[in-house]
Amino acid sequence: MKITQLLQEDKVTLSLEVFPPKKDTAVEQVSRSVREIAALQPDFMSVTYGAGGGTSAYTVQLAQEIKAEYDVPSMAHLTCVSSTKETVKKQLECMQEAGIENVLALRGDIPADAEFPLPDQFHYAVELVRYIKQIAPEMCIGGACYPEGHPEAVSKAQDIQHIKEKVDAGCEFLTTQMFFDNNAFYSFMDKLEKADIDIPVHAGIMPVTAAKQLGTSVTLSGSSVPVEMSNMIAKYGENPEDMKKAGIEYAVNQILDLKKHGVAGVHIYSMNKADVTK
Repeated sequence: MKITQLLQEDKVTLSLEVFPPKKDTAVEQVSRSVREIAALQPDFMSVTYGAGGGTSAYTVQLAQEIKAEYDVPSMAHLTCVSSTKETVKKQLECMQEAGIENVLALRGDIPADAEFPLPDQFHYAVELVRYIKQIAPEMCIGGACYPEGHPEAVSKAQDIQHIKEKVDAGCEFLTTQMFFDNNAFYSFMDKLEKADIDIPVHAGIMPVTAAKQLGTSVTLSGSSVPVEMSNMIAKYGENPEDMKKAGIEYAVNQILDLKKHGVAGVHIYSMNKADVTK
């Protein structure tokens, strides 16, 4: 089922994200986590592509497994930063053969030790969106966005313009990077509306269940850390069990508030943690 069809239903869509095993020895462990998360029957699940495409070999396989074995619609991520156009084409063909109907088109993080872009690489996600529309027009295409602005954008206005370019190219829905301040999300939605961007937006939520998670999360997402979260880390950061409970409660409160404000969908960055996701 295409995600655009799910979004036509009169409810808040819930999606959960999982990542493939980084090495062959972790396949069984990841499969167990995915099975437990799929048992929660979300509206759909997304499967990441790995930093620099590092776990891409398993992405299609896992997305196909989620759809076929657990009867949950799936979406495969596709990043282009470390791939040639030919590699992207082959990956799209694999998705089509596997019956995957949804793809999240991403540029991906630029590797620190790699030359970018090479002559046969895409520069930006919008180029990937256009290419998917050309090669696999039947695919339902999603895109990423940053509620507080892409870290590389000159300004928030420029970032909104880039989002509009992706939508005009064929992006049908958006999923935000994780954020911890709902007011930042609401402000972002206002900016989208003023720019006449009216496709559905999934709010990305990640439960911070360990203090060390926060630094990496902020670096990747460009998100600010509200006082409430800083206080939570200060109070519970040294106690793993209490920190886990507090992090889950913080995320739950975020989601309840988002639902109250009529969000189209909530996307939980599950990190393969079935217990936290439950």
